[in-house]
Amino acid sequence: MSEVNKPKEYIKHAIILGVLSFSLLPFYIMLNISLKTNDQFVQDPFWPTPPFHWENWIYGWNLMAPYIANSIFVSVISVSLILFFAMMAAYVFARYSFPGKGFLWYALLGLMFMPSVMNLVTVFSLIQSLGLLNTLMGVITLMVVGGQVFCVFVLRNFIEEIPQDLFEAAEVDGATPMQQIFNIVVPMSGSILSTLAILQFIGIWNNFITPMIFIFDEYKQLLPVALMRLDGEYVKEWGLLMAGFSIAAIPLVLIFLFSMRLFVKGLAAGAVKG
Repeated sequence: MSEVNKPKEYIKHAIILGVLSFSLLPFYIMLNISLKTNDQFVQDPFWPTPPFHWENWIYGWNLMAPYIANSIFVSVISVSLILFFAMMAAYVFARYSFPGKGFLWYALLGLMFMPSVMNLVTVFSLIQSLGLLNTLMGVITLMVVGGQVFCVFVLRNFIEEIPQDLFEAAEVDGATPMQQIFNIVVPMSGSILSTLAILQFIGIWNNFITPMIFIFDEYKQLLPVALMRLDGEYVKEWGLLMAGFSIAAIPLVLIFLFSMRLFVKGLAAGAVKG
């Protein structure tokens, strides 16, 4: 590195460090407060104050464990179904021509601009008539339907970029459309599918409106609603509250840490393909 470029590099790294510190500050404060009592929190909310109260985490885990299980179940099943159905729909839009294809495609894209709360009353009536109200299967159904539009949009554009010779060769060998999807499209779309899976999982894990409205029983509730109910009406136990929030954030942090390379690869592949 030349002497002329050193100041620029120092400034660049200082800016990056500042932005990173600013982004991680709320996470640090949350972890710090999770080990405090209310008295310690009032005394100093920003710096560690021994003794640390790990019992807050034990209490938070015992309280949140059933809701974490519900959220994991709903998130995993929903993401799997979203990607499966989105792949089927994207393959049809990318590979076949049929009457009304253009209208259906632009109608599908139009749903991306519609706020989900616009049709909340209609969806509530529909779920109630189907007998799925107050069930995890009803929430999964809503998550799967709501996650289709973006995934179909991304996957269709990606599938269109796959060389058509591969599909033609597979057809000559007698491969069915399903075999083409699982033997050609899925292996070549692994990075995009991983990125979409991460984005959908985070969105479903943090979804608050759907479980709040469509789930009534406490034991069926999902994590975001359960975290809201940790907030006391008269007295706020800040340590317990932050411990619950920290426990809820751990799965997302682990997923991102272990899949960060796939996530970046998927974003890069989408940029090149686009």
